[in-house]
Amino acid sequence: MKLLIFGYGYTARHLVAEMTPAPGAVRVTTRSADKAARLATAGLEARVFPGTDMAGDLDWATHVLISAGPEDGHDPVLAEARDAFIRHAQGLVWVGYLSTTGVYGDHGGGWVDEATPLAPTTDRGRARVAAEAEWMGLHAQHGLPVHVFRLAGIYGPGRGPFAKVRDGSARRIVKPGQVFSRTHVEDIAQVLTASMARPDPGAIYNVCDDDPAPPQDVIAHAAELLGLPPPPEVPFDTASLSPMAASFYAESKRVDNRRIKEDLGVRLRYPDYRAGLAALLLAEDAI
Repeated sequence: MKLLIFGYGYTARHLVAEMTPAPGAVRVTTRSADKAARLATAGLEARVFPGTDMAGDLDWATHVLISAGPEDGHDPVLAEARDAFIRHAQGLVWVGYLSTTGVYGDHGGGWVDEATPLAPTTDRGRARVAAEAEWMGLHAQHGLPVHVFRLAGIYGPGRGPFAKVRDGSARRIVKPGQVFSRTHVEDIAQVLTASMARPDPGAIYNVCDDDPAPPQDVIAHAAELLGLPPPPEVPFDTASLSPMAASFYAESKRVDNRRIKEDLGVRLRYPDYRAGLAALLLAEDAI
């Protein structure tokens, strides 16, 4: 396997750690020449993108992950490399596009699965719907082996609630009926590797754990694990959230994850936030 990653961020780093690839088997892109140089010293072949012709890398690759999100409503990878993907479609075994469960919009806490009609309520969600359609269009029209992964809220090492609970900045914001699905980054990595092992071009997968839950419950459990009192509850209407933070509360849904289990044979390492938080805290204590 020769893996090319567009957008070497948090999830992509954990995927590479999961795979433990052979030297020289992974190439990545980043926006910064300085970061590209640092990645090179760590043994990764890095390109600055946009700004580099990726045709040679696509010719080299067997597998491609698109982890870069839309910018100004448009997919930056397709904007720069659409023709190269079309030319090299037949040489690729697997292409994965990381999307979001935000494409489903608000369902008042109800369940959604991969067949649920897409009805995003945010600009970010609408941009993801458009990007998914473009990538799937390349699959339908040119045989590009595209797989779409709709990720729930991501947490993991360095992205847990413990620091804010410890320093007193965490808040338990309560909006009645609000639930979110979430996923540990290591479970995303194992879903992606499982899909690479059994490609199914055109497939779409929800990636989340088994336990959609109100966000205030997660904060309260983190405080309990730390032996601290839970932060006080703050009604959503008085929380003074940033527009970005408030937009997450505009949608409430429970995301069904049966397809990753039934089609890919995935057994979640962290089936709920309790298991995930306990593992994060244990890892912190071991450092």
